[in-house]
Amino acid sequence: MRLFSKKTFAHGVHPPEAKEATAGLAIRRFPFPPSLTIPLSQHIGKPAVPVVREGEEVIRGQLLAEPDGFMSVAMHAPASGIVRRIGLMPSASGKMVPGIYLEPFPGSSQEVPDGAGVDLESATADEIIAGIQAAGIVGLGGAAFPTHVKLKIPEGKRCETLIINGVECEPFLTTDHRVMLEQSDDIFMGIRYLMKLTQAAKCFIGIEANKPDAAQHLQDKLPADLQAEVEVAVLPVKYPQGAEKMLITALTGHEVPSGGLPIEVGAVVVNVATTAEIGRLLPVGQGIQERVITVTGPAVKKKGNYRILIGTPLRFILDEVGVEDDIARVFMGGPMMGPAVSSLDIPVVKGTSGVTAFTLREGGDTPPKEYPCIRCAYCVDACPIFLNPSQLGLLAKNGEFATMAEEHHLMDCFECGSCSFVCPSHIPLVQHFRVAKAAVRKAKAS
Repeated sequence: MRLFSKKTFAHGVHPPEAKEATAGLAIRRFPFPPSLTIPLSQHIGKPAVPVVREGEEVIRGQLLAEPDGFMSVAMHAPASGIVRRIGLMPSASGKMVPGIYLEPFPGSSQEVPDGAGVDLESATADEIIAGIQAAGIVGLGGAAFPTHVKLKIPEGKRCETLIINGVECEPFLTTDHRVMLEQSDDIFMGIRYLMKLTQAAKCFIGIEANKPDAAQHLQDKLPADLQAEVEVAVLPVKYPQGAEKMLITALTGHEVPSGGLPIEVGAVVVNVATTAEIGRLLPVGQGIQERVITVTGPAVKKKGNYRILIGTPLRFILDEVGVEDDIARVFMGGPMMGPAVSSLDIPVVKGTSGVTAFTLREGGDTPPKEYPCIRCAYCVDACPIFLNPSQLGLLAKNGEFATMAEEHHLMDCFECGSCSFVCPSHIPLVQHFRVAKAAVRKAKAS
């Protein structure tokens, strides 16, 4: 496959890709754990509201919690079993959140019954949106934004270009890569739903050049009814190419304005795994109970791409794959954007695209010593949205959060980690920005 264009977004970095260990490994079914912990808030927005009670027996795929308004999605039973408790549970953020404790039945066939599917030919745009919300689908690339909300085109706006994001630029992760190779039919069915919903005239499937097999496979499998509108676009390898604003710039030449959304330049971006779930679940009326997750890193013995139940505890996953004795740090996701977890008792959720574990040998025990900023401007050259991370870091240390937001566009930062990656002083810039953004949001809410 030839490059779609040698042009790409400005700035960015080139961290080691570290994908070779799992890129060639087919997706495998992961064992069911003895217990599942299912947070009711696995998405941006309001937590879902339970519709089951403690002690109730449920079947796999059954509705456990319904959306609480439009900015919320449904939760479904990942396995047939019994609801042992409804209460607080630990989360990746460090906070206790409401959730459901489910004990799977060991002898169950764990089949998922079909529901009332969304007929592609007859469904209206609103019915497709309702079907996506009812299926509990969120952004599976990591953001976990409710997909139906993203697809609700605002009054007066029009989607000209639909972009399916198969870039997967995060180091170590190969989840989307394997989905493109093994679920092409689901992806194309999802595209049909999305094209009908958005009324886009053009669809790009964006893939980085380090996945030539996936690009060629999708090109070869492109159905006749989609060939006029859909194009497989191979892009140069650069981080964070998979960020939607960067991808829009690379594919369309348009820049999303500061504080704006992609629809303002006529674009809608949907992750490729999310697209595959739309194509897999909507025709049969099922809800999402599991997802593909890359389990990898130097500390993992049986690396791979696994189909894992939502709610599976990290501790169970690491016990099953085996880890080195000197395991020191575990990330939910990849090392650039994924948070390091403080507990192995938290579960994987819908937005978990990877579990990456490091040993002491990679410096995983403690972060490197931090030194004062030397004004080298490496971070300025790396930032893909042209912020000044050095200046923002100094303001953050002084607690000048309002100044960061009002004068230095703090809220435009999507925490890609490029600035922290290139900083020779090892300043944890992204962590400073997260604290600052939380303070700004709290001040606005008060």
